[in-house]
Amino acid sequence: MPERDATRFGEPCWADLMTTDPDGAREFYGGLFGWTAVRSDLEDSDYITFRRGDADVAGMAVQMAGSRAPDAWSIYLAVEDVDATAQAARAAGGQVLADPVTIGSMGRMAIVSDPTGAAVGLWQPHDFAGFGVTGEVGSPVWHELNTLDYPTAVAFYETVFGWKPVVLSDTDEFRYSTIGAEGAMVAGVFDASAHLPDGMPSHWQLYLGVADVPAAAALVTQLGGTVLQEPWHSEFGTFARVSDRTGAMFVLGSVDQPETDQSATT
Repeated sequence: MPERDATRFGEPCWADLMTTDPDGAREFYGGLFGWTAVRSDLEDSDYITFRRGDADVAGMAVQMAGSRAPDAWSIYLAVEDVDATAQAARAAGGQVLADPVTIGSMGRMAIVSDPTGAAVGLWQPHDFAGFGVTGEVGSPVWHELNTLDYPTAVAFYETVFGWKPVVLSDTDEFRYSTIGAEGAMVAGVFDASAHLPDGMPSHWQLYLGVADVPAAAALVTQLGGTVLQEPWHSEFGTFARVSDRTGAMFVLGSVDQPETDQSATT
């Protein structure tokens, strides 16, 4: 597996799962992606790091007792100064949902929401930069903001994170921009105003890589998860929207495999 490039500020650098069923999540994601779960060595912490081989690919935390928040995946954007970015987010019309806090020697984090209601994490790396690998089977392959107010969202991330979006399409049927260095796009912004079900808010969405999307979607069901949208094909690959046992949603995305690894299914 190739190691992830050095941190590029303003781009996704980590994702973690907030769950009410950590044991079930270990079994589900271990069975689906071959992840192993490693407990944090921070004192009084029950945080779990998922690994694919020797590479860190995602995290997991347990929902607090009495929380009404649904189980969900969160995406974190790398920032140079989490306190300044949180202030900038508030000034640009967002909200600070969780104030900046230091996580041992690993880094400093906060949670904000953009003006369209999508929550996103901020991560200021110290000893821990984030993903150990991306773009491979069993690792994050894409991150996407599904927003109900596309112009407002784009303006917010341009202002707060210094994004320079590249317009992929700008029609009423499909409005989409991508984010990242030339030749290394890592995230997208989708105008979902005509596509999200009634009542579903703007949100960030995690894509995890598999070699065979239909086979992986079938395995999701076998492991107790749910296929929310059957596999579909596009010029960008094959995808399926799924959820784990407790309803945390993510997307399976196809990853081209070398000839020596064509037998892999997930």
